[in-house]
Amino acid sequence: MEIIEGAGVWTHPTEAGHDWIEQLRTPDLSVGTYCIPVGGRDAQSPHTEDEIYVVTAGRAKIETPGGTHEVGPGTAIFVPAGEEHRFIEVTEDLTLLVVFGPAYGSRSPTS
Repeated sequence: MEIIEGAGVWTHPTEAGHDWIEQLRTPDLSVGTYCIPVGGRDAQSPHTEDEIYVVTAGRAKIETPGGTHEVGPGTAIFVPAGEEHRFIEVTEDLTLLVVFGPAYGSRSPTS
């Protein structure tokens, strides 16, 4: 058992644009926090791993090939590996608890 300190807690992105902090990593999953400030731009590309987001604070919309949906505290979102997605129209600092399975970046693009 392990308590994952800081998971899902707002951390202001750095000047270098670092807005993703990984707090736990095993071969089968990783857990971290992704933060986007009000008006911020989400420039992520599709991931090679399945992903679950849980909104812990803030408001925005998520855009996928299936449509656009409003998200806020308590919203849980599943994004399968390879699916285009991004957060848009961030109206309140957005904080997301993120779980990747397997661990983030562990699959090559051809896996």
